[in-house]
Amino acid sequence: MECKQFKEFAKDMVDYIGDYLENIRDRRVLPTVEPGYMRPLLPEEAPENPDKWQDVMGDIEKIIMPGVTHWHSPRFHAYFPTANSYPAIVADMLSGAIACIGFTWIASPACTELEVVMLDWLGKMLELPKEFLACSGGKGGGVIQGTASEATLVALLGAKAKAVRRVKQDHPDWSEATIVSKLVGYASNQAHSSVERAGLLGGVQLRLLPADDNLRLRGETLERAIQEDRRNGLIPFYAVATLGTTNACSFDSLDEMGTVCNKEDVWLHVDAAYAGSAFICPEFRYLMAGIERADSFNFNPHKWMLVNFDCSAMWLKDPTYVVNAFNVDPLYLKHDQQGAAPDYRHWQIPLGRRFRALKLWFVLRLYGVRNLQAHIRKQVALAHEFEEMVRQDNRFEIVTEVVLGLVCFRLKGSNERNETLLKRINGHGVIHLVPSKIGETYFLRFAICSRFTESRDIQLSWGEIRSLADDVLAEDQPGK
Repeated sequence: MECKQFKEFAKDMVDYIGDYLENIRDRRVLPTVEPGYMRPLLPEEAPENPDKWQDVMGDIEKIIMPGVTHWHSPRFHAYFPTANSYPAIVADMLSGAIACIGFTWIASPACTELEVVMLDWLGKMLELPKEFLACSGGKGGGVIQGTASEATLVALLGAKAKAVRRVKQDHPDWSEATIVSKLVGYASNQAHSSVERAGLLGGVQLRLLPADDNLRLRGETLERAIQEDRRNGLIPFYAVATLGTTNACSFDSLDEMGTVCNKEDVWLHVDAAYAGSAFICPEFRYLMAGIERADSFNFNPHKWMLVNFDCSAMWLKDPTYVVNAFNVDPLYLKHDQQGAAPDYRHWQIPLGRRFRALKLWFVLRLYGVRNLQAHIRKQVALAHEFEEMVRQDNRFEIVTEVVLGLVCFRLKGSNERNETLLKRINGHGVIHLVPSKIGETYFLRFAICSRFTESRDIQLSWGEIRSLADDVLAEDQPGK
């Protein structure tokens, strides 16, 4: 393909993308295909000679779209949002064209330098403590990870390296394997599964501690666990505070946990993957009270801040421990400017990295802080609109407090009744929800996900839920 053909192909694709997103409301949210649907639609082998790009475009609707779950439909209410915007899409095009692998500063200086500045811009929007920002002149700074899962693991490995070094000074006769076998980390039993997975990948014990009745991990619970483990000869080294859990968007007591972690010399990582975007709005910053006590902080602009996946923003007060833990420095990666700017390969799990800061730059410039704040506020208001409709129907109940853009609700009665309702909802295909469970209580999660969602979509979704609930309750009557 030469430049002329590329321009024609790209223009056609831009038109297709625009039409797809602007008319996404008309598509069924969930596909109806069965596993393996695609194989009969494709040749057994790659073509020997090139196909025409027009034929490839024609096959998108025939082969790809029948198997797509439309995450950006205004009737998609599952999981949490995944961000999408035209500025971010265009930035991804440029990133793909530049196609640098920005593992060192010299590999593409703009890739590193824009990321440093964008993480400062974003940190200032959240009013993070200056110790997290590169512009403060201290050790701190930010980096774009692929996902919050990666950020949690990176923080754990940094904390592990710090703890091993500290214990080795006190017990020079202990082997690293002995020290690691004694390390123990902590998180709430409401934390995302990726936190537990980070413990597995990091080769350390991780305890999931009970949250209180408001689904918050409290400082006293953490302190008791730390003291108990110290008495048993273990070495507490790492804790995760979740701000906006996946189950119910609950918030650990960061201030209390921070006080305990600072006193006990335990690394505190804050996972605000979904909720962190809301902190660009001053009225939601109370939810991050105590952030000054944390060692690392992460949230995903690619969830709720209109930056396409992948863009997970992470800040570290002192990245030295992460850098030292990850530093493998062969001659072919050395350069004359080492130490004058970050080499982000030392801040992450993979070596290679895309020019992801372009997405942040385009979105922040072409929306501006005020419009991004308006986007968050609108979606929170839509969640409260749905909450109010649920409360007005005495057949339903709200399970947890609605704080941001997630409503947890259920039909009154058995878990089986709610399982049946969810099966009907997703089978009907007009809207898409997923369930969760706290203790023995099964409930439905209704998340505001698409930037296209309007009040009329919320009303349509509620009408769909009520109509299908009528059917479930009618069948549930004795004698039916």
